[in-house]
Amino acid sequence: MTEIALDEIAVLSAIYCEKDEFTLLEESDEKGLVFRVQVAVESGFGKTRLSLVFHLPSDYPHCLPEISISSDQLTRKQCQHARQRLLEKASELQPEPMVHELLLWLQQNFADIAGSEQPAGVTSVTEDEVPQVNSQLWMALLLLDHMRAKAKYIKIIEKWTSELELTGRLLMGKLILILLQGTRKSIKEYLHLQKTVKVDVDSTGKKCKERMMSVLCEAPLRKQHKQLTSFEVKEFSSVEELKREFEMAGLIELYQEFVFTLL
Repeated sequence: MTEIALDEIAVLSAIYCEKDEFTLLEESDEKGLVFRVQVAVESGFGKTRLSLVFHLPSDYPHCLPEISISSDQLTRKQCQHARQRLLEKASELQPEPMVHELLLWLQQNFADIAGSEQPAGVTSVTEDEVPQVNSQLWMALLLLDHMRAKAKYIKIIEKWTSELELTGRLLMGKLILILLQGTRKSIKEYLHLQKTVKVDVDSTGKKCKERMMSVLCEAPLRKQHKQLTSFEVKEFSSVEELKREFEMAGLIELYQEFVFTLL
């Protein structure tokens, strides 16, 4: 971790000093710095609140930061477009410290970046802008807090996914993630089973229900997403391995939007 990155963090935390504006999420020599900045920008349709997560690797600023953008007022497509424009601007500023300048540039240019794309729910979109969705398939991404009776828990998950004809991945490491693909009805049934059936044991060894599951994402499977053909259990020992699983599944967007900030 360079002194340049640490100095930039100090500056950012001083500038974005209001409640929840700046949050340091992780600091380590191995991974670098991960932090969130929340800002309000002018989009041409009033104020839009953005949440940006930056990951500064240990060799920053000699390499670009990883960036994710989310907003309750924007569609995923709009957030991805803003992220891409921000990365393009970052490449112009390299190898100088750039986060503060990127934030200023985003605030000053967001109306142009958003262009004619209005915030979600403002107006209808044209046929060309309608996301290409496979109407038969949905996907869900779940987060489990822990598995005490690991072997038994895995067998139950494999049994349910087989019976409900769901494909996907059980990814275990620093996080425990369940990625599901299938009909919406089957995914809903799986979620019901996960919440109501005793699948694990508590600290005393007594059977218990899953009470700490989070649904990170539940949405239609889009045409550009890869359709998985089986359900597999995989363990990962590093963040890079986990990211690679999402890349191979053609679902890197899910990783960037829902998983990256949890690591």
